Amino acid sequence: MPPTPDQLAAARLRYEVDGVVATITLDKPEARNAQTPTMWRTLAAIGEELPDEVRVVVLRGAGATFSAGLDRTLLAPGGGDGQESVAELLAASDEVVSETIDAYQRGFTWLRDPRFVSIAVVHGYAIGAGFQLALSCDLVLAADDAYFCMKEAALGLVPDLTGTKPLVEAVGYPRALEICATARNVGAEEAVRIGFALDAVPVDALDARLADLVSALTAPMAGAVRETKALVASAAAADLDTQRRLEREAQTRRFRELAALLGAAT
Repeated sequence: MPPTPDQLAAARLRYEVDGVVATITLDKPEARNAQTPTMWRTLAAIGEELPDEVRVVVLRGAGATFSAGLDRTLLAPGGGDGQESVAELLAASDEVVSETIDAYQRGFTWLRDPRFVSIAVVHGYAIGAGFQLALSCDLVLAADDAYFCMKEAALGLVPDLTGTKPLVEAVGYPRALEICATARNVGAEEAVRIGFALDAVPVDALDARLADLVSALTAPMAGAVRETKALVASAAAADLDTQRRLEREAQTRRFRELAALLGAAT
């Protein structure tokens, strides 16, 4: 079952499905959409129950910013949203810490599922967990006022919400290390130039650019886009022979679907 309205409200999320487009909004604008374990667990639950017909998932933040990252009060006992505190992990066993972080990461990893294309729409700040949430999406569409920062090193921590792999894949090892280790801000224009953001547009043009992108992504047949995403995702890690085989297998499946559609039409 998908999260109930009460569960979404407790996690400070909005979730809407309109045809083939699902929109998830971080809805805690008074705290710059600071994130909590409750939010991460609920994001994972949305991913587990996403309708099969959804072709695009849009992730955005309410108010003036995308997400300022982890709710800092979670680092103090009893802090955060009163449901789960990261500070409790400090006294836990290594096994419990690993299992808990694994559960948190699932709120991010489902956005890479080949069934759909995910788009992070970033305005204002995407800090720490906010940056990693944006990087979890296939495409990052930024407003020209956007700033990205992997803040964890400045707090004595490391990025642990699956952001390191997509950042390295997008910008390369040296630049990713510099961004993560220095915890510096990366502006929207630089984000586009070094490769992890698709575009940077004026804030008042962001929704129109998103609409154009969604329209373009949903114009081809759903199966073609899904197979293409899976192929592009595998290309960097696969050797040439493996990638050639994956292409052949994907195209065979496309031929079979097209043949079935043509047969049904005659």
